[in-house]
Amino acid sequence: MAVTRSLLPWLALGLALIVAPFFVYPVFLMKVLCFALFACAFNLLLGYVGLLSFGHAAFFGFAAYVSAHALKVWELGPLQAVALGTLTAGVLGLGFGWLAIRRQGIYFAMVTLALAQMIYFLCLQAAFTHGEDGIQAVPRPPVFGLIDVSDPGRLYWLVLALTVLGFLVIARAIHSPFGQVLTAIRENEPRAISLGYDVDRYKLVAFVLSAALAGFAGAIKVMVFQLASLTDVHWHMSGEVVLMTLIGGVGTLAGPLVGAAVVVGIQNVFASFGAWVTIIQGVIFVACVLLFRRGIMGEIAAWRQRKPPDAPGE
Repeated sequence: MAVTRSLLPWLALGLALIVAPFFVYPVFLMKVLCFALFACAFNLLLGYVGLLSFGHAAFFGFAAYVSAHALKVWELGPLQAVALGTLTAGVLGLGFGWLAIRRQGIYFAMVTLALAQMIYFLCLQAAFTHGEDGIQAVPRPPVFGLIDVSDPGRLYWLVLALTVLGFLVIARAIHSPFGQVLTAIRENEPRAISLGYDVDRYKLVAFVLSAALAGFAGAIKVMVFQLASLTDVHWHMSGEVVLMTLIGGVGTLAGPLVGAAVVVGIQNVFASFGAWVTIIQGVIFVACVLLFRRGIMGEIAAWRQRKPPDAPGE
């Protein structure tokens, strides 16, 4: 009974996502889904391992470039291009992780930021990225040559299916013995080492998984906007995903989804304010930090735990 009750919010969310494109602009919904998956991938590292990376834009953006190139130049199908972008981000994450996981705290964050800046300048100079112009007018070929996804209304269902797949991978990782070890490392790393766990190996696997899923989100975003640009790989993007995760709730499964919806919603609602949208974002972020120190979903979870067992509805 308790399991069924805990699944109700997710079933309601699934139903809302199925109905939403009939009432909300599909491109906006797809943007929310892409960034929600990106934030969930980042949260896997920060919320469950305790590693704050400032370089996740490198995986998100570089996978976007690779997928865009595969779609436009190599003329691969959408799923093949997404898989190639995800694989590239995973390999990149393996290199980043191997170099960074031996550092702790701010040193880890600075190493990831420095490596991500190298990827940014690589994307700025490399011929296949087209520098500041980026890769534009990326085509949307049919899936397996059969299913037409050129229309945003049809593409939404493909993006939704891929996002749910990525989210299920994250949920499975978190609720597996592997995820429990990651939580133990976050809570008390010396004790995890004393119990015989190879902590560095677990951290590296988590880093690669997080990087690959961030790249997965970036590759999907290319199909939505038909564009890969330097914005995707800039350090501002790394800061944005940190903001989404903190607003939604670090270490909660649904928090990054809520955080991504809030940030993307703010950007769209206040788009007419131009550069002022950044200041508005900052004010809202400060308000959230002061009022919701655990993030929106973190505060809701804490409130539910404070409820007496015999309260109505329990």
